[in-house]
Amino acid sequence: MFFNGDSSTRKRVDLGGRSSKERDRKKLLEQTRLERDRRLWVKQQYAAAVKIQKWFRGRKAVEAEHSTVRVKFHGTYGKCCQNVDRHCFGPDSDFFRQLLFFFNAKNSDDFTILVEACRLLLQNVQDSGDIVSLFAGGDYSTKHALVEYRVKKLAFTCIWAIYQNRKQLKDQLVIMPKDSSITATLLLEAVVLLIDPKLPWACKVVGYLLQRNVFTLFREIVLTGKENMRSDSSIRNASPLERILALVISHVGQKPCICPNIDLQWSFSSQMLTIPLLWQLFPSLKEVFATQGLSQHHINQMAQCMRNNTYVLPKDLSVEYPSYACLLGNMLETTGAALSRADCSFEMAIDIAAVTTFLLEALPPIKSSSPEIRQSSTLDEDDMALPDEMEIVLNKDLEHEIVHAMHSHFLLQLTSVLFGEISMASGSNHGMDDKEVAAIGAACAFLHVAFNTLPVERMMIVLAFRTELVQVLWSFMKQCHENKKWPSLPDQLSYLPGDAPGWLLPLAVFCPVYKSASLPLVVSFPSCANISILIISWFTRYMLMLVDNEEFYEQEKPLSLKDVGCLIVILKQALWQLLWVNPKAHSNSVKPIKNTSAYSGNPTESIKKRVSLVASELLSQLQDWNNRRQFAPSSDFHADVVDDSFISQAVIDGTKANDIMKQAPFLVPFTSRVKIFNSQLLAVRQRQGHHGVFTRNRYRIRRDHILEDAYNQMSALSEEDLRGSIRVSFINEFGVEEAGIDGGGIFKDFMENITQAAFNVQYGLFKETSDHLLYPNPGSGMLHEQHLQFFHFLGTLLAKLLNPLILVEGSKDFPPIICVDHALRPAATYLDMLPIAKSTVLVLVLFSVCYTGTWLIFSVQAMFEGILVDIPFATFFLSKLKKKYNYLNDLPSLDSELYRHLIFLKRYQGDISDLELYFVIVNNEYGELTEEELLPEGRNQRVTNDNVIPFTHLVSNYRLNYQIRLQSSHFMRGFQQLIKKEWIDMFNEHELQVFSFKLTVTAPPRFLFNVAAICLKLLISGSLDGLDIDDLRIHSNYGGGYHSEHYVIEMFWEVLKGFSLENQKKILKFVTGCSRGPLLGFKHLEPLFCIQRAGGTASEEALDRLPTSATCMNLLKLPPYRRFVPDS
Repeated sequence: MFFNGDSSTRKRVDLGGRSSKERDRKKLLEQTRLERDRRLWVKQQYAAAVKIQKWFRGRKAVEAEHSTVRVKFHGTYGKCCQNVDRHCFGPDSDFFRQLLFFFNAKNSDDFTILVEACRLLLQNVQDSGDIVSLFAGGDYSTKHALVEYRVKKLAFTCIWAIYQNRKQLKDQLVIMPKDSSITATLLLEAVVLLIDPKLPWACKVVGYLLQRNVFTLFREIVLTGKENMRSDSSIRNASPLERILALVISHVGQKPCICPNIDLQWSFSSQMLTIPLLWQLFPSLKEVFATQGLSQHHINQMAQCMRNNTYVLPKDLSVEYPSYACLLGNMLETTGAALSRADCSFEMAIDIAAVTTFLLEALPPIKSSSPEIRQSSTLDEDDMALPDEMEIVLNKDLEHEIVHAMHSHFLLQLTSVLFGEISMASGSNHGMDDKEVAAIGAACAFLHVAFNTLPVERMMIVLAFRTELVQVLWSFMKQCHENKKWPSLPDQLSYLPGDAPGWLLPLAVFCPVYKSASLPLVVSFPSCANISILIISWFTRYMLMLVDNEEFYEQEKPLSLKDVGCLIVILKQALWQLLWVNPKAHSNSVKPIKNTSAYSGNPTESIKKRVSLVASELLSQLQDWNNRRQFAPSSDFHADVVDDSFISQAVIDGTKANDIMKQAPFLVPFTSRVKIFNSQLLAVRQRQGHHGVFTRNRYRIRRDHILEDAYNQMSALSEEDLRGSIRVSFINEFGVEEAGIDGGGIFKDFMENITQAAFNVQYGLFKETSDHLLYPNPGSGMLHEQHLQFFHFLGTLLAKLLNPLILVEGSKDFPPIICVDHALRPAATYLDMLPIAKSTVLVLVLFSVCYTGTWLIFSVQAMFEGILVDIPFATFFLSKLKKKYNYLNDLPSLDSELYRHLIFLKRYQGDISDLELYFVIVNNEYGELTEEELLPEGRNQRVTNDNVIPFTHLVSNYRLNYQIRLQSSHFMRGFQQLIKKEWIDMFNEHELQVFSFKLTVTAPPRFLFNVAAICLKLLISGSLDGLDIDDLRIHSNYGGGYHSEHYVIEMFWEVLKGFSLENQKKILKFVTGCSRGPLLGFKHLEPLFCIQRAGGTASEEALDRLPTSATCMNLLKLPPYRRFVPDS
C-alpha cells in the first residue's frame, strides 16, 4: 500500500478468528514430549543404577565367597596341593568342587594349584591306568552327571588358564618341549587325557568346549605361540596343543558323535584355518583334517555359508595376512588328499570348487614366481589392477603356499572328479542333465577366477595336455551351439546376473586353455643367459607334449579340423555379440578386499571384456593356423553385417566399430579394412595438413659408397625431415655430379641401389637361408664396427618406404586404393600382378609370410617415385615388426634341416642319452667356432628323453631370437621411428599387409601358383594366360595428336595382341615398371595407360627413333611408325 503519512504501527488482526494461544499449540505439544522423554530417561537411569548396584553387590558377594572357599581349600589341601591324594579326585571329594568354584586364572596361586592338580592327575592316571574310576569311584553309571560336569569344567578351565596366561607361556605353546613337566604342557596334557575318545564322557566334554567357543581361544593361543617361535625351530613331534585340536575336530560331524553343531563363525574352519601357514605348525593335524569325513564336513559348511553370502571370517591379522587368503592356502593344502581318495564324491568336488572360487575372487593377483617363464597369452592386467589406497601385497610365504597348492595333482584330481561321469558321454546327442551343467559351471567359475589371480604358466599346460578339460568343454559348447541353447550358469559366480549369456564362462576358460594346447610353444625365453635349470624340471613335469604342424593338421590334435571350423564360428559370433551387439562399457575394474566379487563396479562387463580378449586371441591364433594350411573358408572369420555405416564409424575413436578394429580386426573383411585404412589416412592428412610433409632435402651420394654416404648424411635426420621428400644427386667414380633433375626418378634409382647394396649378403649385414631369404647376420659385428647403427638406419629407411603419410609434392588427389581380398592365399603367387603404382596409386597387398617369407617393400614415397625393390626377408625376421616371438614351428624359415632333426628328437623312441647331446650349441661365423650354453652348466647337462622337449625349444629360441636379438632390436627401433605400431595392427600378422606401389617376390611353388590363379579369376577380368589387352585399350588415354582410331594406335594394339605373353609383360613393364596388370582391371591404374606421339612429323629421322617411356606417368612415347615389320 502507499504511504499515507501515519508513522504509527498498526496492530495486526487475524481475520481467521484464531486466538494467539492456538498458534502456540505445536510448541506446547513439543514441550510436553520433551518432558516425557526426560522423565523416561531418568527412570531408565535409575533402573540401570539399580541393576549395576545389584550386579556389583552380587560380584562382591561372589568374590567374598571365592575368598572364603579359597582359604578353606588352602587349609584342607595346602597351597601347593601337598595334601592331595588320588581320593581327592573322586566324586565324594570337595577338591575339584572348591577349586573350580574359586579358580581365577589371573591369580598366580590359583594357577599354581591348577597346574599341580593336573600334574597329580596325570601321575595318578599313569600309575593306575583308569581315569574313569579315578573320577567316578566304583560306579560311574550312578554318578556320571557329576563326573561329566567336573570333567568338562576342568577341561575348559585348563584351556582358559592357558589363554589368560598365554603371553607368559608364549614359549611353551606350540612346540613340543623337551621337558614334559613345564606349566603349559601339564595343562594341555590334562586336556588331552580328559577328551580321549575312548572315555564315556568324551562327546559331552567336546560339545561343552565347542559351546564355549573354544576355537576362538585356541586361535589366540596359537597366534601368540607362533609369534614367538624362533626361525630355526622345527616341528618334530605332535605337541599337546596339536593333539587337542586333532581330538576336538575329529568329533565334529562324525557319527556316532552327538556333539552339537556350532555357528560357523566360531568353528574350526573360521577360527583355525585362517591362521597363516597352519599346517607348518601342525603337520599331524593336517593329516587328520584331510580325512574324507572331516574335510568334507568343513568344506560343505564353508560352501553353504558362502552361497548364502554370509561372511564369518575373523578380522585380518594384517594386510599381509588377510583371513580369506590364509583360509585358501590352508584349505588347498588338504583338499588334494581328499580329492585323491577313491570315495571322494561329486558333491564334495562341487563344494571345493565353490569355496576356492569364492576365496580366489577376493585374492589380489599373484605374479608368476618364475620370471623366466612367461605365458605368451597374458591375462589383462588392467582387469586386476588395484588403486593405490586398496593395494594388497600378500606375505611371500603365504603367496607361495597358495601357488604351490594349486599344483598339477590338485587340478588333475578336481577335474577328474568333476568330469569323471560326463567325460565318457562327450559327443553324445543326448541332452545335458543338471549334473553335467553343474560340473561345467563349477569348473569354469573356478578356473576363470584362478586364471585372473594365479600364475597360469603351469596350470595351462596341465589343463591342456593332462586333463580332459578341452574335450569336455568342447563337447558342451558344441552341443549348445548345435541346439542353439546355452544353459545359464550364473549361480557359479555370484557377481554374474541371471541374464548373463550361457557361453560367457565356458569361453572364458576354454579359449586360453585351448590356445595353450594349439600353440607351438606357450613359454618364451627372454634370454638364454637368464634361464635357470628349473626350466628342465618344469618341462619334464608339466609339458608332456607340444602340438606341431603335423599333429595339428594330420593327427588333428587337440580337436578335429571339422570341430575347429565350428569353433571358429562360435568364437566369431561371441566376439561380434560382445563387441558390436552388446559392447562392454569402458570402466576400470577394481579387485575387492574381502567377501565381494572379483570385480567391483560392473563385474559382468569385466568378465565380458576378459572373454572378448581371450576369444580374439584364440581366433587370431586359429587364423594363423588357417593361413599356414587352409582348413576353413576365410569368410568364416568375417562378420556378415559389415556395411558402409560400420566403415564410417570405424575411423572415429571411441565407437564400437573403432574398438573392433583395435581388438578383433579379423572380423572385418579385408576390403572393408582397406577402406577404413584409406579413410584414416585421409583424416590424418586433413589434420596434419601439408606443412612439414614436403620439406625438401637434397644429398650428394657417391655411387660406389652409397650406403656409407646415405648413412652419414641421413641417419641424423629428424622425423619431420624423414617424412619429407628426399632428393639426391649422384657423384660418379670421377667425383663429378651426374646430370639430371631429381623429379623422382633419381630417388628411385637411389633407393634401388641402396637396398641392393645394404641387403646384399656380400656386404655382411644379412645372411641367406637355403631358400635365399634374408635375415640379420649374427656375425655382422665381426665385419662392421657400426653394424647396429646400420641396422637402425636400414629400419628407418624401410619405414620411409612404408610410411603412408608421405605425399608427393604437388599431388592434389589422395591416391585411391587397389586391394586384394585376403581370401586369395597364398598371396605371393600373384603379387607380381599388382598394378603399376605411381603418384596417385596406393596398392594394398596381402602378404602370406608362411609360404614365401618374402618381404614386400611397399612405399608411398616410393610409390610416388616409381621405386622397385626386391628384398625377400625370412618370416622369423618379419615377425619382429609385429613384436612377435618366434617359436619352434618358425624354424623352417631359417633352417628346415635343423627343424627336421629337432622333430626327429622329439619323436625319438630310443634312449636319447645315447646320442651324446648336451645343452650347448655351436656357432660357425666366418670359420670361427664358438660354443654357447643353452642353460647354465649346459656343457654338463646331457639331453635325455625327459628333457628333450625343452632342448628343442631352447635350440630354436637361440637360433630364431637370441642370436639376432641386437640386430633385430636396432632394426625395429629405426623402423618404429616413422611407423607407428597401430598403423599395421589393423592387419593380421600373418597377412602382414603393408603399403606400396611396386614390389617383386621370389618365385613361389607351382602348386601355390595354381591355388592363387583360381582365386584371382574372381577378381580380375581375363585369364592369367595373358594380359587383358582389350581392357587395357579401353582404359587408355592418348596425347600429342594420337586418338583411339589413329592408324598408329590401331597398329600398336594389333601388334601388342600378337605378342607372346612374355613380350606383352615386357612392354607393360617398359611403360609402367611392372609386368602385371591391376588385379581389378586397368581402370584402377592411375594415371591411366597413356600413349603420346613422339618425334613430331613422320620424318625418316623420327621413324628411326625407338619408343621411350616415363614410368612415373605410365606414359609410352611412341613415334608415328608407318608399318609393322615382323621379325624374320
